[in-house]
Amino acid sequence: MPIKIPDSLPATSILEGENIFVMTEYRALHQQIRPLKIIILNLMPTKIVTETQFLRKLSNTPLQVQIEFLQTATYQSTHVDPSHLETFYTTFDQIRDRYYDGMIITGAPIEHVPFEAAHYWEELCTIMDWSTTHVHSTMHVCWGGFAGLYYHYGVPKYDRDTKLFGVFPHSPVPEKTHSPLFRGLDDVFYSPHSRATEVHEEDIRKVPDLEMMSTSPEAGVFVCKSVDNKRFFILGHPEYDPDTLANEYWRDVNKGLDIQVPVNYFPDDDPGKPPLVTWRSTGALLYTNWLNYYVYQTTPYDLNELKEEQKKK
Repeated sequence: MPIKIPDSLPATSILEGENIFVMTEYRALHQQIRPLKIIILNLMPTKIVTETQFLRKLSNTPLQVQIEFLQTATYQSTHVDPSHLETFYTTFDQIRDRYYDGMIITGAPIEHVPFEAAHYWEELCTIMDWSTTHVHSTMHVCWGGFAGLYYHYGVPKYDRDTKLFGVFPHSPVPEKTHSPLFRGLDDVFYSPHSRATEVHEEDIRKVPDLEMMSTSPEAGVFVCKSVDNKRFFILGHPEYDPDTLANEYWRDVNKGLDIQVPVNYFPDDDPGKPPLVTWRSTGALLYTNWLNYYVYQTTPYDLNELKEEQKKK
């Protein structure tokens, strides 16, 4: 949330230059406040776990946020009780005429499948196209990020020689060090990854409408976004719980699969020891900075204005 200070205080211009969220007395007196409307398209089979992870991150702010969950109609998860989906989820046909401040499109465990071969690809394309006119800003996460980059900008994904599995260090690219997205983060920050695909930085930089934001020497491209801040792409899982990678590791071990110990995760690389959490602040800040700086500060008070903006284009 912003700090409210006198308009003429000398520190005002200094803090604004550092992208600190400053609200002048005039703005505080004239602002209109309402709950932010956020819709989450949950593509993960572990619906309840994923719901909890994202809600935990989005709740780390004084902003009032109204959450809705969206599922695909062309494919329904078999890993959750149908009554849960009936009670808490909606489908695209039910919300296609609504407008939202923000949207999150989650990852999905279908990395090796060509995008067009995904059961719900056509429906996902329809939803992503709809988001350009009905959502103020959309966050695409992991596979959702790969899918969004491919659909909106034609950026391909590539298979990795080995699975990227563990917790890796990242930094903002030099020109984005002072971006509001990284407000409060250290110069080097950590995030979990569990993926067998990647995008290449040179492909991102070829697209005039995209901006590179953060990379990792080991994990490659981590964050990029559209120039107009309508779309963000996080190609990792900063929302993961402390035991998420451990659960995946032991699941594969118990199946007899050849799985490496996640990097930088278990102390001394010993799976018998509890994981060391080094990414908690990364997850909290990336999602709340997006919510604060790119949704709350810029979304119209009347969401119907999104419709009017489209009429002018």
